[in-house]
Amino acid sequence: MLEGKALIEDTDMPEKMQIQAMSSASQALDLYDVLDCKSIAAHIKKEFDRRYGGGWQCVVGSNFGCFFTHRKGTFIYFTLETLNFLIFTWASSPSSSP
Repeated sequence: MLEGKALIEDTDMPEKMQIQAMSSASQALDLYDVLDCKSIAAHIKKEFDRRYGGGWQCVVGSNFGCFFTHRKGTFIYFTLETLNFLIFTWASSPSSSP
């Protein structure tokens, strides 16, 4: 596991799920090259789908913009090492936007 500490920028996830998100990110960084953002994101998405059911989305990179609607209680945006991580599930109505 990486020794770096994650910095949570924004979240509405329960604390236990936040810890899982950062742990999954750390595991992925141990398994894949830091430049292989697609594989890192896929690893995290598959882990969240397995643990919490399908429909999770994961974006990983050092520079990206986004605008999305998410289901309440399923959003986290954090930084670990040199990468930013965005994990969420989608919401079917715009009333749940971040």
